[in-house]
Amino acid sequence: MVDPIRIFLDADACPVKDEAYKVAGRYGLKTFVVSNSFMQVPASPLIERVIVDAGPDVADAWIAERCGPRDVVVTNDIPLADLCLKAGAQVLKPNGQPFTPDSIGSSLATRSIMEHIRSTGEFTGGPAPFGRSDRSRFLQALDEAINKARRRL
Repeated sequence: MVDPIRIFLDADACPVKDEAYKVAGRYGLKTFVVSNSFMQVPASPLIERVIVDAGPDVADAWIAERCGPRDVVVTNDIPLADLCLKAGAQVLKPNGQPFTPDSIGSSLATRSIMEHIRSTGEFTGGPAPFGRSDRSRFLQALDEAINKARRRL
């Protein structure tokens, strides 16, 4: 039997939960909504709320320990993306941009550089505002990732 496709949402700061629920429902996919605190989720047997203990990287560890080659993980967390890619999962940012084995090294390096710059007291700004086009790209990317996972047997 082939493992089912699952979606894992690193949910604490995920702006596309509703979009993920909609796409997962269309395909009949189990979705894990992983967070450090209570979060309202739709009442559905396909959606499972997972509340992990508070603490750094606890939600990340829960996701990384369970995801595999037919799964899709949605996160902005670069170290989590790296772990999930190593487990064979597809990883998407909420804006639809994929993390890939070819891009994760530069993402990790950039993250490290930015952490160093911020540690010196330099103000680096933040991410661009999340908009309608980001949601649209995410919907398309999630649909493509699910179809790619469906082809993996």
